[in-house]
Formats: sequence, C-alpha cells, structure tokens
Amino acid sequence: MRIEFSRFSPADVDDLVGFLTGQPWPFHSGVQDPEVVRRRAADGAYDDEETRTFWVLADGERAGLVRLQDLADDTPMFDLRIGQSWRGRGLGSQAVAWLTGYLFTELPQVNRIEGTTRQDNHAMRAVFRKSGYAKEAHYRESWPGLDGALHDAVGYAILRRDWISGTVTPPHWDDEVSGHQA
Repeated sequence: MRIEFSRFSPADVDDLVGFLTGQPWPFHSGVQDPEVVRRRAADGAYDDEETRTFWVLADGERAGLVRLQDLADDTPMFDLRIGQSWRGRGLGSQAVAWLTGYLFTELPQVNRIEGTTRQDNHAMRAVFRKSGYAKEAHYRESWPGLDGALHDAVGYAILRRDWISGTVTPPHWDDEVSGHQA
C-alpha cells in the first residue's frame, strides 16, 4: 500500500465534511455537525498560521486526516483520524511517524510533540508506543464519551532528542517526597 500526505485546502471542505460526519468516531467526543465543520473550516481551524491539516492518502484514496495544532508553540499537538474502512492496516503508525518527522524537520523550534487519547483506545496507545512516544499523563474521568460516560485519558509525548537518537526517555514517576504534607 502506497501512503502519501496531501495538504488540506479550502476547496476540500465538502470532502472534509463528508469524512468527519459520514462515519463513526468512537474515541472522539461529540458528534460532528456538517455546518459546524464548515464554519470551523471557514474560520481557519483546519489551516492557518497555527494549524495545518493533511489528508492521509492510501493508494490515492483519502483514508485519514492528520491535524497539526499549536504550531507557533514549541510543543504542538495533533489529532489523527483514520477512516473506518482503513483501520487496522497500519495507517496510524505510518501517519504518526510521518507527522513526527514533519514537525521536527519543518519546525526547528519544536522540542516535543504531544498527543492524547482515551485510555480504552488500545490501537492508538499501541501506535504511540511503536512511534517512540512515552506516556506522560493519566487524566482520570476527563474524556466524555458519546454515551455521556466519563473515560480516563492518557497523554503521550516525544522529545526531539529521543526522536534523533531513536530512544524513549520515560518520565521520572517516583518523584513524590514521602512524609511531607502540603
């Protein structure tokens, strides 16, 4: 399978609306409304000085979407969506490898890249680990599901130095001073 990435353009709005509203997104909050997507696109939410969006093309077909956010910061974040019929084929890992290289190569001020997912999104968590991202955060009952239930969320990040060296530096989790009270 040939994977490519193509920058979103304002002419793609109808395709964007169809992609975001035409299939289920079980690990994303809220329901996508076509008019909201159109308004957000018109307001630059998918492409402006702080956001760039790319289509993930699999054999020429729009199979996914990568949205890079907070690009003026030294720690951008991303949203990755793989279309329902393309899930489970390795596109997520290829997309995260590509976006990581893109951000560290194109934006020299970027020191780290962050992403967050629901705790029960095992596929995305595996993509983070495979891509060299370290788990840095666990947010209890912070991600509302479509059914109203609250799910835990987990945050991952990769440091530029780890990307260059091909290593993963985990956070120091045991830094609490015992016996001291605030």
